[in-house]
Amino acid sequence: MRLTPTGLLFRGRRFPVEIGRGGITCDKREGDGATPAGRLHILRMFYRPDRLPPPQPWAEPIGPRDLWCDASDHPAYNQRVQAPFAASHEQMRRSDPLYDIVLITDWNYPAATPGRGSAIFLHQRRRAGYPTAGCLAFRRDHLIWIAQRIIPGEALEIPLLLEKNIFRGSGGGKPPALTTGDKA
Repeated sequence: MRLTPTGLLFRGRRFPVEIGRGGITCDKREGDGATPAGRLHILRMFYRPDRLPPPQPWAEPIGPRDLWCDASDHPAYNQRVQAPFAASHEQMRRSDPLYDIVLITDWNYPAATPGRGSAIFLHQRRRAGYPTAGCLAFRRDHLIWIAQRIIPGEALEIPLLLEKNIFRGSGGGKPPALTTGDKA
């Protein structure tokens, strides 16, 4: 699996993809909105059992109390945690469909270095041209296709794509800014 300026190449197909609003970086930091460059691997898969069947037998259901810690100073930084949880976190069971399927990368996971970035996932996009906070985001039908075929440990190559790191994913044009606290 490899990210290119024209999409993600996987199993002989090319998929439009959205990246982080901060572009692609070799120096990922918590909150920078960038997608980390490098060779990542898919380690886990989560899905919403109330919305779709498991894409594969190794997919884990997302429960109502599932969260993801993004507090750099917390011992559970960049880990799945359970509510109630006082430190900064993301909801895994969202009201929107963005995390109906979530592929977890090994970026700063499972052993996390504080401040090096958290929650670098593959998930559903909001819409074409809308950037993420550092994840890779896909059309729902494309994400389902990928999730049904990916294997645990699958490599994901994210190169620095262009000279000035200009990448607009599938939507083109200038993407809107994300709201404060919006990680996906």
